[in-house]
Amino acid sequence: MPGSVYGVVRRRVAVRLAVGAAAVLVIAVLAAGVGAVAIPLDDTVAIALDRLPGVSIDGDWPASGETILWKLRFPRIVMAGLVGGVLALSGAAFQGLFRNPLADPYLVGVASGAGLGAAVVFLTGSSLFAVGGGLPIAAFAGALAAVAIAYLVARRSDGLPLTTLILAGVAVSALAGAVTSLLMIRSDPSLRPLLSWLLGGFSGARWNHAWLILPYVVPGAVVLLAYARVLNVMQLGDDHARAAGVNVERTKIVLLGVASLLTAAAVAFSGVIGFVGLVAPHVVRRIWGADHRFLLPMSALVGAGFLILADLGARTLASPAELPVGIITAFAGAPFFLFLLTRKAR
Repeated sequence: MPGSVYGVVRRRVAVRLAVGAAAVLVIAVLAAGVGAVAIPLDDTVAIALDRLPGVSIDGDWPASGETILWKLRFPRIVMAGLVGGVLALSGAAFQGLFRNPLADPYLVGVASGAGLGAAVVFLTGSSLFAVGGGLPIAAFAGALAAVAIAYLVARRSDGLPLTTLILAGVAVSALAGAVTSLLMIRSDPSLRPLLSWLLGGFSGARWNHAWLILPYVVPGAVVLLAYARVLNVMQLGDDHARAAGVNVERTKIVLLGVASLLTAAAVAFSGVIGFVGLVAPHVVRRIWGADHRFLLPMSALVGAGFLILADLGARTLASPAELPVGIITAFAGAPFFLFLLTRKAR
């Protein structure tokens, strides 16, 4: 009987994940056809299928539509989905690790460190700068450096106190933000490109960016999903987790390192986009519960769909101009965050 019950639960989870993945795919296809140049849904689907290996479709769609979809919209939709999924997955892992529903992927200084790295490239006129080159490398390095400093400050011989880590992350974030502001004040170049990057966006997304981020996304996601059961046990507290045979300190280090690495990779290619890692896990938790075996993958799907829609709003609401995606997610996420705070206070 227990085995049959477990099998039913697994089938339900598989069905929900399949439905979630299908919903994200539908959102992506619909978003691809919307923009300054509208492309019919049947043409969008046909062009996408025609690019699949072993598939050939004879169609009379205009060449300009295929160029717009394949070179502009498809890459940014794929990047928005990847970044949204990564931020949501990392946010769910951080919330489980810190046992705090208000934790997010930028908790330990990832965003501020990435912003400082990007500012150095933008404002010093580094010869390394190139879309897909120096900027992502600098942002990635800055994010990892900030996390490493926070970790070294919080690390003690008897373990890793999470409260101390949060405080160290706040201090590192403040310092990195101050240095970024100082560079901006003392610089001569226009600050518009830097400010646009700091607010996040996918206007420069290309296919090679997706290939560059995948080596971080796939292994990192596999590791976090493998720790789903352990995260469930850790919700009972460190002492109970140790009694259940969990190596608590090693688990903290692995989850912190992998989630921070994923977040740094996402920020390096998209800029700082807030609230995705906070909102998506909460939506999943409120609807389907807090079992991390389901919460982690479903959060990634919800985050991907949410950021694809946010990117659609960013490129259409103020057309022909384009808004930073971070503004859209802030308008959607900030009220949700305030709701969570008031609910927690009650």
